[in-house]
Amino acid sequence: MDLAIVIPTRQLDAELAAGTHALVAGLQPSEVIIVEPEDAAPAGAVALPAGCRLLRAPRGRGTQCNAGARASRARLLLFLHDDTRLPADAAQVIAEAFGSPTVGMACFRLRFDRRHPLLALYAWCSRFDSVWTTFGDQGYLIRRSLFDAVGGFPDWPLFEDVELARRVRRQSGTLRRIRKLGSEVTTSAVRFERGGVLRQQLRNAVAMLRFFAGASPQRLAAAYEREQ
Repeated sequence: MDLAIVIPTRQLDAELAAGTHALVAGLQPSEVIIVEPEDAAPAGAVALPAGCRLLRAPRGRGTQCNAGARASRARLLLFLHDDTRLPADAAQVIAEAFGSPTVGMACFRLRFDRRHPLLALYAWCSRFDSVWTTFGDQGYLIRRSLFDAVGGFPDWPLFEDVELARRVRRQSGTLRRIRKLGSEVTTSAVRFERGGVLRQQLRNAVAMLRFFAGASPQRLAAAYEREQ
């Protein structure tokens, strides 16, 4: 599959390296690119699979994702958070979706690695495409041609995923729809457990409303980090 997996991370560690081995075995991508911040501490002796590269870029998920995309030559890009795990049938559902030339961007549905009624509701809503239900932790898949056409991610530390999706939806023609795939990725619920599920959801909603009202992603990211 002519697919590059780009994984922005704060720090390469043994757990991420082990997950990368599983990604390569399951998807057989042409490239896996892990992008750390320039100021990250050295990872030490961490073994990565063949075809996997470690890059460094200025800190910020949007900036790191763009750096990984620039380093790749694949025609299909998968931006994957370092705490998100793909389903067993990922290769099949990706191939089926992008076998259609009308699909320019897609993402998986969501599930969490912990059970909670509110998290289950949030995960169920992720089957729909909207500014409230489509986020980077669902694993963004996008054709390089479309990624380049919309200018990639903004170089923001927060809501870079929301903005990329908005840019895609603004495109004319049949590519503007973001396809929701039938399978689910699994992502960590640690933020919700640490801050309280309801409280964290409200915190996220307030940050989104401030973003849509014009607050800068840099200020919102600083406030978000202080609250964690």
